[in-house]
Amino acid sequence: MRYEFRVDGCVSMALAEAFPELATETGSEQTVFTGSVTDEAHLYGLLLRFRNLGLRVDEMRRLPDVETRATGRLR
Repeated sequence: MRYEFRVDGCVSMALAEAFPELATETGSEQTVFTGSVTDEAHLYGLLLRFRNLGLRVDEMRRLPDVETRATGRLR
């Protein structure tokens, strides 16, 4: 499962490194974290990590599964 987390504000690189399993795209007003979430426990762990670091998740959404072109399998 792939998820996108939109966080209020421009997150520093040091804070973004607390989420090594997620790709980070920083904008002027929001930071977007995107990546694979293995299961429900991992999802809640990520949300807890955001909260513990003082980051407010404005939006979270599950992204459509991506089909790889070479194998035809879902990632």
